[in-house]
Amino acid sequence: MLTLKCSACRAKLWKYYKIGPGEVLRCHRDRIRKVWCMEERDGKVFCSCGKAVGIDKGSFVKMNKGAFTYSGTKDTT
Repeated sequence: MLTLKCSACRAKLWKYYKIGPGEVLRCHRDRIRKVWCMEERDGKVFCSCGKAVGIDKGSFVKMNKGAFTYSGTKDTT
């Protein structure tokens, strides 16, 4: 389970169940377990500080590299 944080203000965005060893390029909505701050407008996903962290693609959020950091473990099975 990963905890994603905004790279600008370090606020927690959401907890995400990551499957596989690769990078976090997309966050599928059905794997987001807990949301602390996520604002959606104009097809983009923002942190509460106003920084865009991703693009809303319907069933997933395409993440902007460099806009977030994460900690935790990935499920590599």
